[in-house]
Order: sequence, then structure tokens, then C-alpha cells
Amino acid sequence: MTGTIINVIAVLAGGFVGLGIKKGLPERINQAVTYMLGLSTGIIGLNGILSTMLRVDPAAGRVSSSGELLLLGSLALGTLVGELLHIEEGLNGVGDLIEKRLRAGNFSKGFISASVLFCAGAMTIMGSIQDGLGQGYTILLTKSSLDFIAAIILTSSLGVGVPCSALTVLVYQGGLTLLAGTLRDVLAGALLDQLCMVGYAIVLCIGINFFGVVKIKTANLLPALLVPVLYNLLIPLKTLWI
Repeated sequence: MTGTIINVIAVLAGGFVGLGIKKGLPERINQAVTYMLGLSTGIIGLNGILSTMLRVDPAAGRVSSSGELLLLGSLALGTLVGELLHIEEGLNGVGDLIEKRLRAGNFSKGFISASVLFCAGAMTIMGSIQDGLGQGYTILLTKSSLDFIAAIILTSSLGVGVPCSALTVLVYQGGLTLLAGTLRDVLAGALLDQLCMVGYAIVLCIGINFFGVVKIKTANLLPALLVPVLYNLLIPLKTLWI
């Protein structure tokens, strides 16, 4: 759990720095920072999607892709489940309650956006497994430095909800670390790439939301992460049916 604890401290520290910066920045600068954060977050998400989908064949001198239908199915089914369960509304309800108690605006948006951003991606999964297997926490240490910077920028724009997402990091990332022994053989190869592909797609949606043009309910997309797992569980069953 050492890597996760460092990551939680990094998010909290970045959040506190961001809160200090926020008080001294005019609205126009906050808006500009928000747009640039959306752009950089979108680029990170798009880069992650492409890195898991594209394959280079040096011998043939061409680039091939895979996983398009799985990504489409995951996002579609995940959104359906998320909408039926009203995940975003439920989280917003909790966030609104905390907003009233703390008198902090934008809490829900900051908490949800930061939680998904800090917990989606290959570094979270691989770093947690590495830490849980006692192989060190180099990956999570690198992730912590990135999250520290992201927390500063996010908090300066979205407020106190961002450092509170450290609780999500502790529960989700810490849970993966504790389950690392069980997940080691499961979260590997194609499944890991598929999970990261869907996770980065959600990160891309977060980046789009920062521009305020459309409102994508990113929390409702979280069930999409379960679709690749179910897909890989059904593949062996398919061979038995044939």
C-alpha cells in the first residue's frame, strides 16, 4: 500500500496548493486554465486509446487496429447500465450534500472528474499490481508526480472537490493493491489493453466536458469497464458451445 499512500498524499498536497492559487487568480485566468486542462486531458485520453488499439507491423510496413467494436459495445452498454442505475445523479446528490455542508461550489464536478482521471488508465492498474506483489512502487511513484500537477491545475479551476477525490484513490487503488495476488493472472495481456482502452475513452470524455459545449455523464460510463471483463469470460464459453 506504500505507493497508494504516496499517491493519496500527492493528490491532497496538489489540491491544497491549487486552493491557494485559486484565491489569487481572476476568473478569466481560471477559465483559460480550465480550457487548457480540458485539452491536455483529452490528448492524454486519445493517446491512451490509440496506444492500446494500434499495432505496428514492421515487416509489412503498416499500422493495424483492433478493439473498435469492443470499445463501442463497452461504452454503449456501460452508458445504458449507468443511466438505469443513475450513478451520476447519485454521486451528484452526495456531492451536493457535501457542497451545502462545506459551502463549496462545484464540488460534484471536481470530485467526479478528478476521481475518474486519477483512477483510469494503465498506470493505476499496473502500479497497484506491482505494489501489491511486493515488486516496488515505481509506477505509482511516477503516477503520483503526474497526479500532483494535475491536482494543482484541477483544484485551481474546480475547487475543493478535487483533493477530496484522494478518498477515491485510496479505496479504488488500494483495493486493487490488496487484490493484486488474485488479479495478477487475470489482468494481463489483451484484457489489460481492453480495460485501459475503455478507461482512456472515459478520460477523453472528461476532457471534452471541460469545454462546456456538451455534458457527458462520465460517472455513468464507469460500468463500461466491466464489459471487457465479461467479454473475456464469455470467450472460453463460446468454444464450449461450438
